[in-house]
Amino acid sequence: MKTYIKYIIILLIGLFIGWLAFSGSPSTNENHLHQLTHEENGLWTCSMHPQIMQPESGDCPICGMDLIPAETSAEGLSPNQFKMTETALALANIETTIVGQNSNTDLNSIVISGKIAINDKASAIQAAHFGGRLEKLYYKSEGEFVKSGALIASIYSPELVTAQNELIEALNLKESQPELYKAVRNKLKYWKISEKQIKSIEQNKKVISNFNMYANTNGYIQEVLVEEGNHVKEGNPLFKISNLSSVWANLDVYEQDIKNIKIGQPIFISLNAYPNKNIEAIIDYIDPVLNANTRTVSVRATLSNINDLLKPGMLLTGSIQLDSKNIDTSSLSIPKSAVLWTGKRSVVYAKASTLEPVFEMREINLGDASGSNYIVLSGLDIGEEIVTNGTFTIDAAAQLQGKKSMMNQKGGKTMTGHEGHIGMESSNITKKHQDSNENERLTISLQFQNQLKTVVDSYLLLKDNLVADNATDVMDNASTILENLDRIDMKLLLNDSTNKKWMSLEKDIKISANAIANTSEIKIQRDFFITLSNSIINSVMFFGINQKVFVQFCPMANKDKGASWLSLNEYIRNPYYGDAMLKCGSIKHVIK
Repeated sequence: MKTYIKYIIILLIGLFIGWLAFSGSPSTNENHLHQLTHEENGLWTCSMHPQIMQPESGDCPICGMDLIPAETSAEGLSPNQFKMTETALALANIETTIVGQNSNTDLNSIVISGKIAINDKASAIQAAHFGGRLEKLYYKSEGEFVKSGALIASIYSPELVTAQNELIEALNLKESQPELYKAVRNKLKYWKISEKQIKSIEQNKKVISNFNMYANTNGYIQEVLVEEGNHVKEGNPLFKISNLSSVWANLDVYEQDIKNIKIGQPIFISLNAYPNKNIEAIIDYIDPVLNANTRTVSVRATLSNINDLLKPGMLLTGSIQLDSKNIDTSSLSIPKSAVLWTGKRSVVYAKASTLEPVFEMREINLGDASGSNYIVLSGLDIGEEIVTNGTFTIDAAAQLQGKKSMMNQKGGKTMTGHEGHIGMESSNITKKHQDSNENERLTISLQFQNQLKTVVDSYLLLKDNLVADNATDVMDNASTILENLDRIDMKLLLNDSTNKKWMSLEKDIKISANAIANTSEIKIQRDFFITLSNSIINSVMFFGINQKVFVQFCPMANKDKGASWLSLNEYIRNPYYGDAMLKCGSIKHVIK
């Protein structure tokens, strides 16, 4: 018993000594551990340039000040930064560009596009020289080449029959009444009857019933205006003939670039058909009226086409060098694809770390556009890396992680209606929209609806190719959706409310269509088709396309969560399963 008591006393003494030795250390050790952890895993920033994020302490590469520890989240990120995986970046085809000072030659030139067109000044109308019935037409189709002096038609003309009889009678009076003879002869000449034909009539003293008509110009037949057997009057047009020895290069200049264009300015033309051929020309015409639909002005240059290499309708690109006096050599420029717009705000996504795919939204101030670039007035510095392709995908990732984004200025989690499926879920139409009717439709111009319809038409082709399991055509259809989406003029929207609604839907459409366009795996295409369909259906619900469409639904798609799509008819053709379950689904809603 005494032995147990002895051991208990020794144990208590040991515990007391331990408490004395370590009572002040937890806080010290914790702080020391925190410091070590920060030094090993934390980021360092500059108090003057918070966009700088370095993995270790040192000097700011911009101003040289000492870097300070950055406030970090649980992942070592500042509150408005977010991280994406390498796999997500690759799938979304994210590309970045380092901002440079005047490094892009686009600042020194404006690049515009257009087409080769017929030179109207070199076109002519081949008219009938005299009236009558077309007995024979020797050129009957467009595109045929007509040489000056070529036989083009044979005409029976009662007027010419009468004139020939008058000439034969006037021959007998040639000596006594030379003026009468001369007048009758000149009458035939006015009708473009050749000297050779007139002499033949005089020698044979025989009336010609059908007279030949000859071309008075060179060129290609652009339009045939008559048919054999037609009766024509003197001066009636027979053909429209285009002389293609010279053609026009018609190009469109955006509104913001008009100030840099003037008549007499050199322009360098390159053609898709001849990528190695460059043509130097002079701008000889500027349309005095702005196209209100495209916000462009048409400019023109005349090109020599002696070898007929330039065909009307060919696509071309023109480069116009800017006057060096108008170029601000101290300015920064970034590609237009890097900029997202929301109202008056323009934002880009900058890469916050050179070591990891960490991004943050940055508001910037832009100056004039220059070619495919914007001038940056403030908000970016030389050497920063920004997203230039896949910007909408980055913005969507920021929203899902509750960070500041284009449509969410204050940050915080936003419910998109897509959470859970490839980072999103609930991609079929919300019940609110299923139960909705046209009373929800926004007031929109017919022109905007027509432009939206081109997007929907491309979507419907994509849907049909998913039904047919044709992944290659699906990729092409997705690219067409993106092209048609870019052609929509947001200036047609009437107010900020409709503008914001469309920008939100447009962003979702772009993300999904871009993902589909960049994969040939039909399973992945069908996954993204869920979110694409949701955005397209909502767009038609809110804005309308002046066409009745059916919202169809498959309860087994999207891992039994269900998914919807649009169709022009009532027949079910399931794009999520194709031949495997072609008729699986039902009509959930009709949009009138």
